[in-house]
Amino acid sequence: MEAVARAVQNNGAFRAICRPLANTWVNLAGYRRLRYDDLLREETPIIQEAISRLNREETDGRVYRHKRAFQLSLSHQELPSSQWTKPEDDYKYLQPIIEQVTAEQAERDAFNSMKVVSK
Repeated sequence: MEAVARAVQNNGAFRAICRPLANTWVNLAGYRRLRYDDLLREETPIIQEAISRLNREETDGRVYRHKRAFQLSLSHQELPSSQWTKPEDDYKYLQPIIEQVTAEQAERDAFNSMKVVSK
């Protein structure tokens, strides 16, 4: 499956056709109101740990975006398109921390499942 994904990503003609469709879909689905990592489920322990490791300004921005989305949802309003997250501003700020926490968890699990053999 990864080989197919890589082939699709490296195919310039396919990207040229699909990029406008993908951007239209993202805009219509409403994903430009929040950032990509704002949409991750917070219930998992790994995500919770990653969120707790965010720096202050990323945490404040995340909370602000969530509160703004909740308030707009309650009042049945839409965020003006001038305030949407631009695609170039939408970066995965939480993903590197999630990968780090996942690696630490895997290392911890490997260490805890180690069998001690006495000679």
